[in-house]
Amino acid sequence: MNADKAARFTPRAVVVLGATALIALALDQWVKHLSTENLEEHHPVRILGGLIYLSLLRNGGAAFSFGTGFTWVFPLITLVVVGWIVWMATKLRSVPWALSLGLVLGGALGNLGDRLFRAPGPFQGHVVDMISVFAPEGGKFAVFNIADACLTVGVCLAVLLELTGRQRDGSRLSGKAGKNTTTEAGTAEAGKTDATTGTEERA
Repeated sequence: MNADKAARFTPRAVVVLGATALIALALDQWVKHLSTENLEEHHPVRILGGLIYLSLLRNGGAAFSFGTGFTWVFPLITLVVVGWIVWMATKLRSVPWALSLGLVLGGALGNLGDRLFRAPGPFQGHVVDMISVFAPEGGKFAVFNIADACLTVGVCLAVLLELTGRQRDGSRLSGKAGKNTTTEAGTAEAGKTDATTGTEERA
């Protein structure tokens, strides 16, 4: 990839990252607002035939309420993740990676906002969760929110991109290239052997 092509793709990837993060953040905050205004704790609402229950929960920890005594740690971890993504954006050329990092960034910022601005106070705020699958109030799986879903999808997409050899600079690793190189080397070696054999026979 030459410099002109890289320069042309860089802004597009960064724009996709930013737009994805903003949409994820806005959707997360909108759903949290609706949930706090219309749902009551311990009064789940059954929808989609019981596939999903809207169960309002204020979570001071991580998934399954893990780490509730260390709420202040999670905003610090999130700030590190946000800083890393911003740094990565300076080298970003890939739109699929931009989508992945945008989802992670939007999800991280959505929950960070809760940690900083919701009760009981800055860096101690409880995250608003409301989505419970298969059973009310996390009976089958942890209650989560839109930010959590964005984080999960973003991370899964990042893993898929890594496994398929897609790089953040827009290039792609391929076993085919290595195979072609090996084949070419073998062909050259065979040609060299044939040439040597032919010389010996003529002698």
